[in-house]
Amino acid sequence: MRIVGKRPSATPRYPVTPDGRYFIVRGKLWRRSNPALPEHERARLVSELMRARSAVGHAKRNGDAEAERAARAEVDAVKIALGERGPPWWTGDADHNRTLARNTPYRAWFEGLPAASRGE
Repeated sequence: MRIVGKRPSATPRYPVTPDGRYFIVRGKLWRRSNPALPEHERARLVSELMRARSAVGHAKRNGDAEAERAARAEVDAVKIALGERGPPWWTGDADHNRTLARNTPYRAWFEGLPAASRGE
């Protein structure tokens, strides 16, 4: 049985903040999906996301600006449903999505990562 979206390795591809809210790519924080989503719902949403991203590419290749706008809106809606955009899925702390890690409260943790993991 194949589980969509799960990596076979226990080692994440990108560093994940200690609180599990973000992963780091090129020194920038990117919000992770809401861990409270049931696995079947997360898998369904990831499948929808992949279809919507494919539709963006198809529309771009065909020069169809209207279809591209619609597909991008679908990508955004699914990312909001996953918790990767929109209101944060946690309470009490600010959201640092798409912010350089060195400019956030995660700075000390980030600077403690091996240089190769920081991707700067």
